[in-house]
Amino acid sequence: LALGWAAWKTYVGRPESNQYRIQAMGLLAGALRLSSQCEAAIQIFKAKLALLERFWPHEVGSILGTQTNMANCIYELGRPIEALSLEREIYARRVAIHGDSHHDTIQAGTSLAISLNSLGLWEHGKRLARDQLLPVARRSLGADNDLTLEINLNLANALQEDSDHTHDDLVEAETIMQDVVRRRLRVFGPAHPSTLRAEALSSHLRKQLARA
Repeated sequence: LALGWAAWKTYVGRPESNQYRIQAMGLLAGALRLSSQCEAAIQIFKAKLALLERFWPHEVGSILGTQTNMANCIYELGRPIEALSLEREIYARRVAIHGDSHHDTIQAGTSLAISLNSLGLWEHGKRLARDQLLPVARRSLGADNDLTLEINLNLANALQEDSDHTHDDLVEAETIMQDVVRRRLRVFGPAHPSTLRAEALSSHLRKQLARA
């Protein structure tokens, strides 16, 4: 946080169109968020976004990255519906600008699916993951890619967390996780946190099916 304030004090006197000044704004806002000062952080992110749109409208990546940081802050402030609305906008713009198979688009879609599931909008989250994200992730990133595997895990988790899940949903989730665990073991090894998390969910699903 001290570094963020130091950077801001160094460049605050420069013109609003100065690239170092806006970089310092981002550094300070990020430091405030990490220090759990999200209310202050979001105000700086908003100011940064306004300057980006005014002076650097072609810097789409920076604009969307700033909006993503804002959505994260809003979510951490306990306003998930507001955050979800912004995440929908970010994903739609990523698709329009980069296409649906770009890594950043898939990452934005994954965040959106997680938020949908966290709000209990299971069908929307599952449909986004299964019908939109997974096909393009497998094709453009590969089945062993970390993000592809994360989408699979989130889908499996949504299938079993949905209170209206069926026995077939649990079977599908367990099948997904068998594949995820196999790939995690091969790519990351048995001690990697992602492998351990996948194994834990797979074990939980097996126990659920045994009780069904």
